[in-house]
Amino acid sequence: MADPAPERPPELCIVGGGPAGLFAGLLFARAGVPTVVLEKHADFLRDFRGDTVHPSTLRLLHELGLLDRFLQRPHNRAHDIRAYVGDRLIEVADFSHFDARWNFTALMPQWDFLDFIADEARLYPHFRLLTQAEATGLVRGQGRVVGVAYRKDGERRQIGAKLVIAADGRGSRLRAEAQLPLRTLGAPIDVFWFRVPKRPTAKNETTGIFTRGRLMALLDRGDYWQCAYVIPKGQAEQVRARGLDAFRSDVARRAPMLAAEVGAVASWDEVKLLSVALDRLERWHEPGFLVIGDAAHAMSPIGGVGINVAIQDAVAAANLLAAPLAKHKDVDHLLPKVRARRMLQVRAVQAFQKAAQDRIITPLLEGSAPVKVALPLRLLARFPLLRRIPAAFLGFGIRPEHIRSPAVISSQVESPDDSEMTENKK
Repeated sequence: MADPAPERPPELCIVGGGPAGLFAGLLFARAGVPTVVLEKHADFLRDFRGDTVHPSTLRLLHELGLLDRFLQRPHNRAHDIRAYVGDRLIEVADFSHFDARWNFTALMPQWDFLDFIADEARLYPHFRLLTQAEATGLVRGQGRVVGVAYRKDGERRQIGAKLVIAADGRGSRLRAEAQLPLRTLGAPIDVFWFRVPKRPTAKNETTGIFTRGRLMALLDRGDYWQCAYVIPKGQAEQVRARGLDAFRSDVARRAPMLAAEVGAVASWDEVKLLSVALDRLERWHEPGFLVIGDAAHAMSPIGGVGINVAIQDAVAAANLLAAPLAKHKDVDHLLPKVRARRMLQVRAVQAFQKAAQDRIITPLLEGSAPVKVALPLRLLARFPLLRRIPAAFLGFGIRPEHIRSPAVISSQVESPDDSEMTENKK
């Protein structure tokens, strides 16, 4: 009996099982592109900070026919964005005028969001998720990227692909190896993230707190607050050195709604440091290789839009590349178009974040400026209709994406074998 024919390499290998990587995997597999996603962890049960699914992503899920199933998972809904400026509560953004299907931000643990996207992607026979598979480098041949080297089960392996997409976050190993030009915009802040128990309320109470010397964000997660405590960059050890009691006292003083329960923060192990970065690649590609999401443009947590911008990168990439890849065509000439499509949105968000850092947050943390309600906030307080402007910018951005990549009928898609595909042990 003759040996079976060797398997065709997958058309696409995506490195990183975060929002951008998994959403891209879903879209490409849906279009009939044999797709493998490499995720270095065993599952998604990690301490994520970005748990806000904005209207832009909710609308994308609707366009995929997935929104109703998604919203069956436990979540909370914030229909507006509010902030305490000194002792005055200001409503900043109002999502309620959007279509009722996505006129809110869904607050859901990111592991639940990722589990949902992975479960939906697995319904397509061309999708495969390899967990505990840590990418270690790019594989090159004939002047282009032809695959990924990775480590799994203690072994060094390789997987070939016509296209490799790096969606492995702001510390991207593949981005560093490719030596793509990086522009650093600067981020003068870091953030401590922690949880405080909360009594559930009928209305979501997500808010920001701006006081002299301190900025906090409180995400209402139903039975707990997910708290961001902003500090000047590099001062984490100084805050820790003052002791946990001093930290809890400062939290209670700045955010009185946390005072009764902040004692539940029992150790520094429960206070996670996020080192904030703000940068972007000047070029996102080389032959056979594309970078998207945080790996292409690290976002500050200001506005909570990073996940949603990254997901739109995945949509733009699939819109441009999925159909030709499904037909086994070369896509190298199309790769620059992904960045060209996305840069207007990326630049706009990062310009907003940098302006907020330099003009509001840094003076506030330094205590060099009094806490006052600036004219734009006074206008938002006086004229509710104006709140639609920040809602549109934060909810959708200035160039939101729509699903335009093709969908194939599952029964007409040839299912890949469950083996390691074109993986070669070394």
